[in-house]
This record gives sequence, structure tokens and C-alpha cells, in this order.
Amino acid sequence: MRANPFALLPLLLFLALFIGSGVYYQSANVDFAFYQISAPVAILPAIVLALLLDQGTLSQRLETFIQGVGDSNIITMCLIYLLAGAFASVAKAVGGVDATVNFGLSVIPSELVLPGLFVITAFIATAMGTSMGTIAAMAPIALGLTEVSDLSLPLCIGAVVGGAMFGDNLSIISDTTIAATRSQGCDMRDKFRMNFKIALPAALITLGWLYLQGADASITQDNDYELLKVLPYLAVLVMALSGLNVFLVLFSGILLAGAIGLTGVQDYSIAQFSKDIYTGYTGMQEILILSMLIGGLGALMKAQGGLEFLARLIDRFTIQSNKSEASPRAGEAAISSAVVLTNICTANNTVAIIICGGLAKDIAERQHVDPRRSACLLDIFSCVVQGLLPYGAQVLLAGSIAGLSPLLIIANIHYSWLLGTIALGTIVFAKAKTHKHALERA
Repeated sequence: MRANPFALLPLLLFLALFIGSGVYYQSANVDFAFYQISAPVAILPAIVLALLLDQGTLSQRLETFIQGVGDSNIITMCLIYLLAGAFASVAKAVGGVDATVNFGLSVIPSELVLPGLFVITAFIATAMGTSMGTIAAMAPIALGLTEVSDLSLPLCIGAVVGGAMFGDNLSIISDTTIAATRSQGCDMRDKFRMNFKIALPAALITLGWLYLQGADASITQDNDYELLKVLPYLAVLVMALSGLNVFLVLFSGILLAGAIGLTGVQDYSIAQFSKDIYTGYTGMQEILILSMLIGGLGALMKAQGGLEFLARLIDRFTIQSNKSEASPRAGEAAISSAVVLTNICTANNTVAIIICGGLAKDIAERQHVDPRRSACLLDIFSCVVQGLLPYGAQVLLAGSIAGLSPLLIIANIHYSWLLGTIALGTIVFAKAKTHKHALERA
């Protein structure tokens, strides 16, 4: 496939319009700065530019775009958006959020609420293997928590997204883990052990920081709650831990929340249940549209050789910097850079790993990088970037639920920043003996 650096121009245009306009309106003290020019609108000029840069007839270009919009990964995310929105809407309408918050505050000491939010979210995400479903379940609780305390909403939402990315990165049933280990030819268990050594310090530092931020929080605890209304969230947690499909988990949560409302909430009817579901749908409209358009834009950039350009650039850098002998450190840096750049272009960590898998394996073999280490780096850096992309699905979902700007959220996702920093440190400051196993295998 041809390599074409100009194929990346549409993405740069989108980022300039979306982030640039948000920063401009923020500096002008305009309320809801990042919603003045919404992302689904800001991406339209980028799509037009991508269509103009593409070759072939207009019908062929549009077909490529439509195939990207209808990619199975994109459609899967959109369906999760809809179910997540419906579950959050119905659970809130029947009093589930308030009951769950009050129940949690009655069990967890106030000074440990923030660390507890991170731990519970991380636990659910590890069990479910998906950050999206986890954020859908936990973000409304974080939002409700800030309504009965003086805790920062961005900090609470950041704790949820960080915990979700922790689980997505480590879960053995996560699609990112599966893609990373299969592409590098290593065992999940071995990758998990190596991955955990990097993720654990980041998680512990995050917990310490969250404790310091929330230790003196003023919480107005209401001990009045109905345990029955907590049931939808408990059921979602139990089903997630049992390994059920995320669609089944969320759909069952909707039905259970609706049943509780119909039997235990006065004047709650089938008609209102239907309206609450639809309200949840409409609340996800913006991110659903944006995800589909990003999928189409990514397909155009890939077809035009933008991703191939990135791959060759990384590969060329690796070869030129190590003509005389193999360098595991350079190889690890190249693998990490490749998945970071690809993830920025695709806004999907699983797709980024799949695209970079072959290149990463080739670099690992040539530079004597342990396959376990290669898989670990692919998964870590893809999850780091995905959790910090202002136009990524996770941040958009959390922002939609909480009503926060993407940049405000990513500034408070401390775990992802720490994970990336620690992982980068293991590359930069690695000693020769770190790569002994890989060299022996070579």
C-alpha cells in the first residue's frame, strides 16, 4: 500500500476546528465552550477534505467512507451508547442513582469515597472487559455523588474513566488484550503479569492522590435509601463479574430498572418507561453521530495511505537508528510510537492494535524485544491514548453523561497520565538486563 502523509491532513483539520474553537471560546469565558461548535459539525470539513484528497470516482470515495461508518467496531460502540444511555436514564428516573449513592456513602467512609469510586470502577471494568459499559454504569453514580458533596465533578468523572481504562487494559477478556497477545504470539497470563507490574504503581499513586483530594470533602449523607432501587446497579455488577456479554448486561439492567419503577414508583407507567429509554437514546445522539463519522474519516485516511505512512516512518526510524546491532529499547520506543500515532488517527484502541500488530511483531523480532513486552506496550499505550483522546469514545461518553468538556475530563484522568509516564519510564530507563530474556530467545 502506498504511503501518503497528506492523508493525515483531514484529522489535523478536525482537531484544529474542534479543540481550537473550544479553547477560543473557553478563553472568552463562554459557557459550554466546547459545545459552541459541536464535534459532529467540526468533523464535516475534515470529511470533505478527505473525500477531495481521495482517488477514484465520487461513488468509490463515498463507498469507502460508508464502509468505515458501518464498521463492526463502530456499530458495536454505537449500540453500547444507546443501551448505556437508556440504562442511565431509566435508573435515574426510578431513583436508582440517588439510592446507590446513599447506599455507598453508608458503607464507605467519606474520606475513602474517591479512592473507592476508582477501585469499584476498575473492578467492574476488569470483570466486564470493556471500558464503555463500565463508564455507562458508573458515571451517573459519580455525578450523583457530587450532588450530595463538595467533591469536584471533573475529578469524580476522571476517577471513573481512569478506573475503566485500568480494567480495559488488564482484563483477560478485553478485546485489546486479545488483539495484543494474538498479534505478538504470547500467552495472556504472561502479558498480564508484565502489564500488572506497570499498572499497579500507577493505580496506587492514583489512589493516594484521590485520597488526598477527597479526605476533607464535605458530604451531606442521606441515610434514607431503598435497597430495591440499588438492585439494577448491583445486578449489572454481578452479571459483569459472571462474564456475560455487555449488551445482555445493559439490556437486563434496563428491564430490571423499569420493572422496579413500574412496581415501586407511584405514577410510573409503561409510557413513562418508554419515554425514559428514548431520553437516554437522545442523550447519546452527539457521540453516536461523531463515532460513525470518525469511523468513515478513519477509513478514508487508511485507504489513502495515511496509516501506512505512519507505519513506514516508524519502521524507517527504527532501522536507521540501529544499523549495527539490535536495540530492544529503540524497538520498544518504535512499537509504542506506532500504536500511539495510529490510535490518534483511528480513535479506537482495538483497531490501532490490530493495524500495528504485524509491524510491532516485525520490529520486536528485529530488535530483540520480548513478545510479552511487545504485547504489553501495545495494550498499555493504546489504552493510555484512548483514555485521553478528547474525541475518543470513553471521554465522549463520560462527558455526555456529566455535561463536561472533553479537555476538562482528560485533565483529571490521573491514572492514564501516570500509566503512560511509568510505561515510558520503563523504556527510557531500562537496563540492559531487562532485555536479557529477549536476547536469549534471539
